Amino acid sequence: MRISGGEALVKSLVGEGVEVVFGIPGIQLYGIVAALRDEPGIEMITTRHEQAATYMAYGYARASGKPGVALVVPGVGIYNAAAGLATAYARSCPVLLIAGQIPRGQMGKNLGGVHEIEDQIDIVRPVTRWQQQALTPKAIPGVVSEAFQQMRSGRPRPVYLEIPPDAGVERDEVELVDPAPVSRPMPSSEQLEKAISAILQSRLPLIVAGGGVALSGAEQALLELVEASNIPVVTSGGGKGAVPDSHPLCYGSCVSPGGERHEMNQLLDVMKSADVVIGIGTRFSLGNPAGEASTLVNINIDEFDLNRIQANTIALHGDAKATIDALAPLLIDAGCRDRPSPAQAVAAARRLIAYYDIRDKEPQYPILEALQRGTPDDAFTVWDVTQFGFYARTHWQVNHPNTYIDSGYSFNLGYAFPAALGAKMAQPDRPVVCVTGDGSFMFNSSELSTAVKYGINVVTVVFRDDAYGNVARDLDDFFAGTYGTDLANPDFVKFAESFGAIAMRANDPMDLETLVPTALEQQSPVIIEVPIAHIPLTRPKQIEHVPNLPWTHPQD
Repeated sequence: MRISGGEALVKSLVGEGVEVVFGIPGIQLYGIVAALRDEPGIEMITTRHEQAATYMAYGYARASGKPGVALVVPGVGIYNAAAGLATAYARSCPVLLIAGQIPRGQMGKNLGGVHEIEDQIDIVRPVTRWQQQALTPKAIPGVVSEAFQQMRSGRPRPVYLEIPPDAGVERDEVELVDPAPVSRPMPSSEQLEKAISAILQSRLPLIVAGGGVALSGAEQALLELVEASNIPVVTSGGGKGAVPDSHPLCYGSCVSPGGERHEMNQLLDVMKSADVVIGIGTRFSLGNPAGEASTLVNINIDEFDLNRIQANTIALHGDAKATIDALAPLLIDAGCRDRPSPAQAVAAARRLIAYYDIRDKEPQYPILEALQRGTPDDAFTVWDVTQFGFYARTHWQVNHPNTYIDSGYSFNLGYAFPAALGAKMAQPDRPVVCVTGDGSFMFNSSELSTAVKYGINVVTVVFRDDAYGNVARDLDDFFAGTYGTDLANPDFVKFAESFGAIAMRANDPMDLETLVPTALEQQSPVIIEVPIAHIPLTRPKQIEHVPNLPWTHPQD
């Protein structure tokens, strides 16, 4: 068919199942924007900043399990959008960034064209898995197909495609490409047998479930494996919800070695006692707590993460779901079902954690618990880089897959509000609650305009302490005084109402138990301002490593 490059792009996106694109129209994108306008199968959500466009694509991908798509102008537009790519890269999330370019004839000549950046593709290379140009209409369908194949195979990561403006408006005979089939790699039968032998001989096996479980849609398969084998589970930060926290064989979530609170230490003790650790889709970023004394059965689709953790490893290179589906019946046939249930031991450990929570009750806990009581069990929660976000990584109870969204090791301040809007676009019939601070909310607060314009009815809880509170606390604790952390904030109620959103103000943080349900009943975006005093972190005396973190103390 004879179509423009913009139409070839949009039709290719439709063929790949894309329903929404987040972005900002700009001069190098006119051919693409016109094609989006004329395509009823795709909605374009116009954001107020390119950073928000990739954050929304990230939230959309996390909540839907499908690739999120963002569209920006070249040059500075890509620099602005790169923060969202970094977040998606950290959380192994499929996001496609489509960027414009300067005209083909000007590329590489450094003539000072509008938005020109020399070697533009190198901007995103560190935070994308794959990068490509499509310089003609004919080239676009094949490149789009390759982009989606890259996102859907192996470890998902962001990808990048750039198109010059002339390619977007030129017309040519273009052949569209059907979506490429995606295979699920799995280990050899010899590798599986070796893993089964180690598991059957183990005394205290433990599963550590990471984000790769959700990325492969393996939650149900994992749950069936756990119940058939009676092997208990700890989830990583990225794996929260892979097995419900309420399940009798789930200890809960342990973010990483070196946590500050008792519950982290109790979970680490559980992990250290295991003689076989079965890692499923997790990076073990700071190592396997059980160490070389244990055998690590490492199920991972990323070859880089298979053998780097410890020498005593049985590496199972494969997709999480495909590998579990192959492993589970072999384990059952070998008699793993006869293993005594550890449910009583798991319950005892969880009671011990609860005991320490009561004994060393910190002021963050009751507030977080009030928020949990007010939030529906099936709600998506999106956590910014705040003190409550840190506590949520271990303490927030998650019983539905994919509903807990954070920024991973990228720790992007301010990502949460636009990411929550993207999650709501993906799941319009599900409640979405964003938890952020005053400092982080103001990074992308202009997206209130986007939320109101498109009716994206997210409830956003803004904890207000008029400071970059975590930084202020650390400077006070470790450097004898804070500096540059005080903030001048608007009245968030009036601010939200000026956009046409609904706003509420808590008299007490514990009011969240009733305010959140009320907010979720509104047919509008809602901001809940929660004034809060400085809350210190309780640092148990036995946690002596805290002052020795590399950002607080010189390292050897």
